Formats: sequence, C-alpha cells, structure tokens
Amino acid sequence: MLREMNARSDAADTLPRSPLLMSAADTALLVVDVQEKLMPLIDGGPRVIWNIRRLLDATRALQVPVAATEQYPQGLGGTVSPLADYFDSFPDKVAFSCGACGDVFRRFRDAGISKILVAGIEAHVCVQQTVHDLLADGLAAYVAVDAVGARFSIDLEVALRRMDSAGAILTTTEAAMFELCETAENPAFKPISKLVQEVPP
Repeated sequence: MLREMNARSDAADTLPRSPLLMSAADTALLVVDVQEKLMPLIDGGPRVIWNIRRLLDATRALQVPVAATEQYPQGLGGTVSPLADYFDSFPDKVAFSCGACGDVFRRFRDAGISKILVAGIEAHVCVQQTVHDLLADGLAAYVAVDAVGARFSIDLEVALRRMDSAGAILTTTEAAMFELCETAENPAFKPISKLVQEVPP
C-alpha cells in the first residue's frame, strides 16, 4: 500500500525546468543585418530568410520581444522583405557587433530578458562579434544555426565552432520554436505546429 502511494506521489511530481532552456518569459530574438544587398550573396540565403521568418512568426505567437539591426543601410540597403514587415524600426550601425545598439539591449533588460536568440548574417562577422559581446555582458546567447549564414561555408562552419567554444548555445529553428513554446497546452502550439510543417524553399 505504501509503495503504491509513493508511486502515485512520484508520478505527480515534475522535474524543475532547466535554466539552460529558453522560455518566452526570459528570451528575445535578435535578427542581425538581413539586408537587401547582402542576402543574394549568402550561401543558402533563401533558406536562412525562411527560417528567420518562421522564428518571427513563432515569437509573435508567443509574444517574445524581437529586434533587428542594419549595417550601414545607406550602402547595403534595408532589411529584406518579408522580414522588414515584422519590425517598427531598425537601429543602424557601422560597428560590426550589435553591441553598438545600446537601446536594443536596454529595452530587453527592462523586459527582464536574460537570453538572446540570434539569427542573421554574416555568421563570422556581425553575428559572431555580437554573440561574443552578449556573453561578455553576462547574457546567455543562443544561435539558430540554420537561421544564420555567410557567403562561404568555411566561414559559417568556423564561426559556429568558435561561438560554441566561447559558451554560446547552438540550436535550430525548430528546436528553438518548441523550446520557447514549452508545452502542447500553450495556445501558440497550434501555429508553431503549422510552421514546422512548412516545406522549405
């Protein structure tokens, strides 16, 4: 009898949520420099844009804060369509790291954000430098590896290895969407499930 009661009690308990996992309450999405004159040069560019758009749809459903930056838009153009439609403004920069866009991170901190999911280009320049600065500032940095890109595969591969070794957490678009959703009981689960079923370009 006692054994049965203990079994029922154990079944009712749940494990604590790992602090290494993202949640909609403590995470923001940062989209780095996905601009008109750069994206045609990126290896697998259409798929990178597709994955970023899926992340934006998922974060919108989950009410996760988002921001996007632009590198010297006068010369490199604005954020590509359809991604541009998800943002009200685009802090611009000439420094490669988004750390130069202090207002973005003040807004995130004011919202209680301690984890940043990063997507965009180029992996070995603006994305990598941003991730290193996030880590140096005590923020947890997550990189959606299928939502970042570079002109050459070697630069992407080495950048991902370097960010990983520095302490960033590598993930994928689909893993990030489900991680932020946390449970199938979340109202955002249905739209996220539809996003997962989309056919890639």
